[in-house]
Amino acid sequence: MLVAISILVFLPVALGGASSGIHGFAEEKEIPVWPKPHSLLASGSGSLALAENFTLRSSPDSIATLSSAFARYREIIFLHHSIFLASRQIPESIPQLQALSVRISSPDETLQIGVDESYRLQIPDPDDATAALLTAETVYGALHGLETFSQICAFNFTTKMTEVRYIPVDIVDRPRFEYRGLLIDTSRHYEPLKIVRSVIDSMAYAKLNVLHWHIVDTQSFPLEIPSFPKLWNGAYTGAERYTLEDAKGIVEYARLRGINVMPELDVPGHAASWGVGYPELWPSGNCTQPLDVSNFAKTFPFKFMHLGGDEVDTTCWKKTRHIARWLAHNNFTAKQGYEYFVLRAQKIALKYGLTPVNWEETFNNFGSKLNNETIIHNWSKLYPYVFLGYSHSWNLLFRIGPGLAPLVVGAGFKCIVSDQDVWYLDHLDVPWQSFYKNEPLTNITGEHEQSLIIGGEVCMWGETVDPSDIHQTIWPRAAAAAERLWSPRSFTDQGTSQVHSRLKTFRCLLQQRGIPAAPVDELGRVSPPYPGSCYDQ
Repeated sequence: MLVAISILVFLPVALGGASSGIHGFAEEKEIPVWPKPHSLLASGSGSLALAENFTLRSSPDSIATLSSAFARYREIIFLHHSIFLASRQIPESIPQLQALSVRISSPDETLQIGVDESYRLQIPDPDDATAALLTAETVYGALHGLETFSQICAFNFTTKMTEVRYIPVDIVDRPRFEYRGLLIDTSRHYEPLKIVRSVIDSMAYAKLNVLHWHIVDTQSFPLEIPSFPKLWNGAYTGAERYTLEDAKGIVEYARLRGINVMPELDVPGHAASWGVGYPELWPSGNCTQPLDVSNFAKTFPFKFMHLGGDEVDTTCWKKTRHIARWLAHNNFTAKQGYEYFVLRAQKIALKYGLTPVNWEETFNNFGSKLNNETIIHNWSKLYPYVFLGYSHSWNLLFRIGPGLAPLVVGAGFKCIVSDQDVWYLDHLDVPWQSFYKNEPLTNITGEHEQSLIIGGEVCMWGETVDPSDIHQTIWPRAAAAAERLWSPRSFTDQGTSQVHSRLKTFRCLLQQRGIPAAPVDELGRVSPPYPGSCYDQ
């Protein structure tokens, strides 16, 4: 709480050459990298086999994050590797790639929003025909380069070798938005640690970089807060909890994959579970910070702290005698009590060097009083207000306006976009095409205002999601939003027909990596409608 030019070259799934003829993929000329790189040139027709002892060469050579990532990706790339293949000698007549050379400009492994995530991948290295060259400013750019490299490697079932085809390949890439998020909700249904980690893995495959962890809500409080040990009495059961060490482990697991973790303990409107352990908090108009925020900040080092603040119904405050007295004593209306809570929570977060993030209701109700460092999280699409200008009372009129995000950035606040109509994953009737077409800068034309849209986030609210269906609900629709947030708008604005087959390939890649993504051509988490190839559904 508180605290383009691009020529895409399709890498066949069946790598046995044109003779394999599986769905014609061997005849395609498009590499299905997802999300679409900023620039991809791959006009060659040659191929390179990866040596059995394919290795990493890095400079500097002491970056632990890179070493662990290479170990992970080596397992992904050599998916069909076995001890029987390991003893085989690849004929010297077959050109081989012996190594991936990685050159990183900065050894700093600090991860925050705004870190340079760009990279360049050249296959082969212009100066060494036996190696691929990956250059990046930071290790986190290199992680994205590794992911791209893994997507253009595939196993040849005829030669039984892992290959990179259509070389030479030259990819220059960088994200369009610095914030590319996915929300998961572990209050409405508990998600075991293994599931949370698998969600993080899947995010890295799509180059998303913020896990918005909506940990606590009305229904349950599963997180350990040592300073208030009874808070997690609000968990569904004693087995459905996260220790502080669990949380720290998730944060580090995510960092090693270039993903920040932004926690949210939504208050004051979603805090009924707090009172299970502390009934005196049920309800209270001035219970603004029942947390040891210094301890919380150490657990979640990401500078963004989501303070919630949405859907606050103050009716019970006015009906509860001691709260009504407190409001009267402070000469507050119930709305002013809500304002007091949010603003004081912001001050505490700022005290610990954190940037407060609040849902849009805080902007709607008292936007001019929010700290100017506040990031507004916009979840509505068409908002029935139009901004008339500043005044002491933050004047708004009831008219159909262009959406809330233009008002937020027009008022000078940074903004994260999560349009519920098209970016809420629990809306199962929204197809992937709608996710892809949603443009965060709609109706925002000024250069400065556009810069205040730091990115967007798809939200996996958990009322009907648990470990049995979370991945099928998230994927592949979240991948459509991920490309919108990563790839050049000059490409994504061209429409969805050009990306359809590539998205199917990405969905199959997810499945090969153990992420049970649902069919592309169906609505959210629908089962395959008939027998057939993964690449046809």
